[in-house]
Amino acid sequence: MKKNIIYIVILVILGCIFFIPGLQLKLKEAFFPVAAIEKAVHIAPEDYDVELKGINVASTNLKNFKDKPMFLNFWGTWCPPCRKEWPSIQKLYDGRKGHVDFVLIAMNDQEDAVRKFLKENNYTVPVYIAQSPISEKLLPKAFPTTFLLDKTGRIIIKEDAATNWDAETVHQFIDNIIK
Repeated sequence: MKKNIIYIVILVILGCIFFIPGLQLKLKEAFFPVAAIEKAVHIAPEDYDVELKGINVASTNLKNFKDKPMFLNFWGTWCPPCRKEWPSIQKLYDGRKGHVDFVLIAMNDQEDAVRKFLKENNYTVPVYIAQSPISEKLLPKAFPTTFLLDKTGRIIIKEDAATNWDAETVHQFIDNIIK
């Protein structure tokens, strides 16, 4: 009798997985993150055309980072969650700067405030201020917002909250995109 109940429960669970599309997709993304990567959004070449004024590096254009893996972060000195995640970004940068381009864009900020923040905290991650409009695909709705892009411009990770960027899972994603 107990075996029959167990079999019925298993059949109901399998039935739900196969016949409820939303549930199947959520389980697939949870257990097979590659499936989520395959349907990722790509950044178009024209979306990269953003003039960047370098704060602690030379000025450039975002399109110079196209065709390379990139850690792209939008933040502000006025944003407490942005400030909170900076130590982990610096650690990630220290360990991965040879494999991934780091582009941190200070938003709604004064250049002097950004320079002061970087100097007071001894941060060396490349920081810029956008000098031209940013594409709607990239323009953040919340701060901080971070994208991890592969060399084809595919968004592998999009996070719009403070995150521990020095976590092992982030390092694994980076290892996978630099192959």
